[in-house]
Amino acid sequence: MEYHRITSIQDPLFFKMHELMKEVFPKEEVLDYELWKEPLEDPDIRVFVAVLNGQVVGATEYRYYKDWNIAMTDFTIIGQPGLSIGRFLAQNRSADLQILARENGKELFGMFAEIYDPYQVSHYEFGTVKPMDPFVRREVLSHLGYKRLDLAYVHPSWNNDGEAVKGLDLCFMPSNDSVYELPSQLVADFLTTYYTVLPNKPAEWLEMIKRLSEKETVHLLPL
Repeated sequence: MEYHRITSIQDPLFFKMHELMKEVFPKEEVLDYELWKEPLEDPDIRVFVAVLNGQVVGATEYRYYKDWNIAMTDFTIIGQPGLSIGRFLAQNRSADLQILARENGKELFGMFAEIYDPYQVSHYEFGTVKPMDPFVRREVLSHLGYKRLDLAYVHPSWNNDGEAVKGLDLCFMPSNDSVYELPSQLVADFLTTYYTVLPNKPAEWLEMIKRLSEKETVHLLPL
């Protein structure tokens, strides 16, 4: 399997990745094809696909924030079972992030991720690939070391229509297992920066950021 970085919508593998995204994610979670041009060309956004026999069988997008020494996993896609795609992506992503952190003179503090909570929502419009089942994904991410932030989380819809997307947790995987809380301002600043690309923020999201800014810390809870 090859770990291949995509930096242009002209890359033939990007079309295959985008089709795979539409198969496994709800419509409101998938950015339109043409809108990927600038993100792919952004050197800080890292989009990689797992390629097997010329086919995209998995993908992951993530980014590293030098100022905070943290990362964010935007998504991870496993397109087929029985190929250890999840482990392949996780290992290669971790190795890449460690290199970026060392180039920044640090050890990676940790990584954020939004994780679907199937205990909140009875049904998700996902594809039929079993490794992408929200229950499976949640348990795998728990095994990796992710913990959920103690807050009622919403995020702006990627349709940029001002709607709030619910049914997820914001989680964090600290590199040091002894970390059980995060500075609230770090979380607020990170989310504000992360969602700058979406100008139409829902009222629920703005209220969440306001509440975060009024606290000192956010606890990390078991996932």
